[in-house]
Amino acid sequence: MRDAAGRTDDTGATVTETVGSTRSPASPADYRLLLPDGWFRVRIDPEGRTRSIDALVDRKFEGVDNAPHLKRQLRDELLAQATAAYQDGGIELYLSFQQAGPLTIPASLLVTLVRPAPGTAQPDPAELARRLSVGMDAEATVVELAAGTTVRVRRVTGRPGTPAPAGAPGSADEVLPSVTVDYQLPVPGTAAHLLLTFSTPLLQIADAMVELFDAVAGSLTWLDGAATHE
Repeated sequence: MRDAAGRTDDTGATVTETVGSTRSPASPADYRLLLPDGWFRVRIDPEGRTRSIDALVDRKFEGVDNAPHLKRQLRDELLAQATAAYQDGGIELYLSFQQAGPLTIPASLLVTLVRPAPGTAQPDPAELARRLSVGMDAEATVVELAAGTTVRVRRVTGRPGTPAPAGAPGSADEVLPSVTVDYQLPVPGTAAHLLLTFSTPLLQIADAMVELFDAVAGSLTWLDGAATHE
């Protein structure tokens, strides 16, 4: 099934999203991200949220008929994650159901389009990194990705004073300490920034997970209006 933007719904394959309805001729129409197998897109808009999550839960429990409580619990958790992501201004949410033997590797990616307030402009990457590092227990750096100069912020969230990002793994009543990595980069030809927020509660393999996040963020490419995608 394909959604209105032409993306394959509830898959971890090539993904695109419209980055803005008002754009200059030099600005992209969409973006593309490459995600590993086992990552799934969850629609977070109110119109498609429930149907998307029901399809994902049914897929997760395919062939399992004796776990209605676990199935209902997962559905409730995913609905809470998707609702929080939408309320936080997200435009896309991806969840990892990658398997390592019998274990699931939990992680999330929330994509947000950040527009400056009227009459203001986004700071340049170096200044943005400086601002984000002030008063935060975080590592903020400026890195060069294929899609442009990016501010990368790595931090631990889910602790007192550092809430987990919207859409992060975990239930509403279970706050999990998580490694969170943000990638914020300008959308060419516009005043907006695209923000990718990755999170995982697997602190014990945080460096390996961050390498995966870096690879996914590094796959970001901009698409013009004539580009086609599957």
